Amino acid sequence: MTLTTAEIAKHLAGEVLGDASAALTGFAAADVAKPGDLTFAENADYFAAAEASAATAIICGKDFTSDKKILIRVANPRVAFAKALAIFFPDPKFAPGIHPSAVIAKSAQIDATAHVGPHCTIGERVKIGANAVLQSGNFVGDDSALGDETNLFPNVTIYSRSQIGKCVRIHSGTVIGADGFGYVLDASFHRKVPQVGNVVIGDDVEIGSNCSVDRGALGATVIGTGTKIDNLVQIAHNVEIGEHTIICAQGGIAGSAKIGSYCVFAGQVGIAGHLKIGNQVTVGSKSGVMHNIPDGEMWLGAPALPDKQAKRIMIALQRLPDLLKKVAEWEKKLTGN
Repeated sequence: MTLTTAEIAKHLAGEVLGDASAALTGFAAADVAKPGDLTFAENADYFAAAEASAATAIICGKDFTSDKKILIRVANPRVAFAKALAIFFPDPKFAPGIHPSAVIAKSAQIDATAHVGPHCTIGERVKIGANAVLQSGNFVGDDSALGDETNLFPNVTIYSRSQIGKCVRIHSGTVIGADGFGYVLDASFHRKVPQVGNVVIGDDVEIGSNCSVDRGALGATVIGTGTKIDNLVQIAHNVEIGEHTIICAQGGIAGSAKIGSYCVFAGQVGIAGHLKIGNQVTVGSKSGVMHNIPDGEMWLGAPALPDKQAKRIMIALQRLPDLLKKVAEWEKKLTGN
């Protein structure tokens, strides 16, 4: 692909400083860029490296100037970086049609523009939207629905009655709609509580590889529009997650927890069951949340506490060895031993 700096700048809502007709053929990090490449700098250190590179042009903020490189100056370099990558590295296109090895129930409704790849299984009364993609080895259970332009990567399993919105991406090995972990002690054994709910996923959701989103025991497990879930995350039964929330790798949310919109959970965060987490909440990595969190707060630690309180405790713990040493010295002086 070859585009001019002016064409790229128009797509990024940026301005060109330098040769607007220069040809750009690729995108690369500064340390490996070659002539014809576009690169990216969001701060002074990155900009210095980009200027010293072989790249032809640099995406940067409005405050940068250069007499060495063509610049595409934008309001938000990080957003422009994401848009530029999508230009030079577009998602693969999948031709409409159904592979001969796919097993399709007669009652399934599959849009003519959808792609169903090798060894997929589609159950009764399933609805597959326009330009949806099942890449290969996908299972979609009875009465489920996949919205337009939704993409299932290889070996994704969708249990029955799952409702998945438009432009959703679900990566390999993920299971949507498995039984929630529900048991009740009956005399001497654990009796399974039937999990008869489903999963509802909004539009523009992305779920990483090897995640589990359990069906509700009764009612639905819900993931809101625009939410992004990293690899190896467990979402338990009847959890409700708001819109545009970020959940990083190896996190876990226990049953019936209610999570707000625009939250950020760092890696390995655990949320206890039946809690209510407000909107725009941030939880630091490896935190164990045991209490409700109001809107807009940041919590840390295990058990998690408001960030200022948690930091005071962490600092105090770091001082504890010295304090113990002083106490031992005082005790020795007082007792003479």
